[in-house]
Amino acid sequence: MSLIHTNVDELPQIVQELRKSFHSNLTKPLSYRKEQLRNLYRMINENEQAFCDALYKDLHKQKHEAILGELGWVKQEALDAISNLKSWAEPNYVKVNLGYMLNKCHVRKEPIGIVLIIGTWNYPVNLLLMPFIGAIAAGCTAILKPSELSAHIASLISELFPKYLDQNAYRIVSGGVVETTALLKYRFDHIFYTGSGKVGKIIMSAAAEHLTPVTLELGGKSPVIATNDVDIPLLAKRILWGKLMNCGQTCIAPDYMICERSVQDAFIKEAPKIIEQFYGSDPQSGTSDYCRIINKNHFDRLQNLLNQTKGRIAYGGNFDRDDLYISPTIVADVSKDDKLMEDEIFGPIFPIIVVENLDEAIEYVNSKDIPLALYPFSKSDKTIKHILDNTRSGGTVINDCLMHFTVKELPFGGQGPSGIGSYHGKRSFDTFSHERAIMTTPFALENLVKARYPPYNEFNAKLLSWLFFKKPSKFRNVASKGVIGAVILLMITYVIKKMKF
Repeated sequence: MSLIHTNVDELPQIVQELRKSFHSNLTKPLSYRKEQLRNLYRMINENEQAFCDALYKDLHKQKHEAILGELGWVKQEALDAISNLKSWAEPNYVKVNLGYMLNKCHVRKEPIGIVLIIGTWNYPVNLLLMPFIGAIAAGCTAILKPSELSAHIASLISELFPKYLDQNAYRIVSGGVVETTALLKYRFDHIFYTGSGKVGKIIMSAAAEHLTPVTLELGGKSPVIATNDVDIPLLAKRILWGKLMNCGQTCIAPDYMICERSVQDAFIKEAPKIIEQFYGSDPQSGTSDYCRIINKNHFDRLQNLLNQTKGRIAYGGNFDRDDLYISPTIVADVSKDDKLMEDEIFGPIFPIIVVENLDEAIEYVNSKDIPLALYPFSKSDKTIKHILDNTRSGGTVINDCLMHFTVKELPFGGQGPSGIGSYHGKRSFDTFSHERAIMTTPFALENLVKARYPPYNEFNAKLLSWLFFKKPSKFRNVASKGVIGAVILLMITYVIKKMKF
């Protein structure tokens, strides 16, 4: 379908209006934020079938995956934000040491300003609206840029958005590279981007022009490390489910497996049974549950990858460009420098690298960029600990995959090439909030604080040092605690006597 693009000449006015709305405090009342969150929930809930239809047209995504991978989590995140917003936004009064006991010190949660949220095409509802919930909850104004590649969803969101959300605070900008490039010329208070590392560098470079902070949710080659004590049928079922969901077009999909030869051979033997259980004997025409590649460019990229591999195609390898169909494909005996191992695959092709032992597997994983996710499979707690102690990743799921994304209490994000920052639940609120430090010093404390003023002397220096700087605990004893208590009491008494009422 043809997506109607926003006229770039309208962007200055859109940005100006949203900044004006922010400075008018429109979005700051908690009641307003909750109302907008409820409206977002209604937008999804009242148009669920329309969203499912659009996802099917864009990605052949079946309703089950549409709800469990996209719509359900957006609605749940909105409800969680509504329920917890009051506690998230409350000022946090902090504990202070002796020198500040008569001050009032707290952290005030304030919206960061006008933000830009750039979504992506593989989960075009979830990955656009989940961070948006954090922006609403924090009290920001926002511009949302849906991916033009998932055109049916982008068109639907553009149509529904003004019917549910306040256009004085939140706007949709539709389009492609031209519109995104134009947007990046403006100063935002935060940019949240989900997509490839290549584009992430462009986003970060543009943000640097205005010293704008960014959250980058990228990707990478998320490995499976499977040890030789693993339950093969469960390994195959869980990994193939995670790999083949959305036809492998998931940023945290298992990208490859690294294991000993016995595990590879057993996995290859078990995998066809699992795939047939999932999708029948013909995933292309025998089921509606198997998704498709987003477009011909990505299809051609994946086909070229498979054509260049030196590995052995142990299962699958079927292509239909007109249908954008690539069968579930397992490539065995892949070398460490194979074409399949250069970049994130982002498709239903699953390479397996054979190593001699676990330490060789860990060494290889550590030689690559830090992945967004790591999936170790083993029955041994000691082995799992060894893997965790000697690897790095954005997140880790032990003996399963993908599911950490669904736990709002866990931070979701990468490290280095796989991303910057994290979100979900309260962390989404925190991402779009500024923690403003507030300290109140009563005028009546002047007799106590005057020791800080020149001219300096040794007595005042010792007094201030005693008030503000702790000593190691080994130098303390019960007697000193009694002395400290007495001195504090005397000081407070002295200050009160000098107060002028």
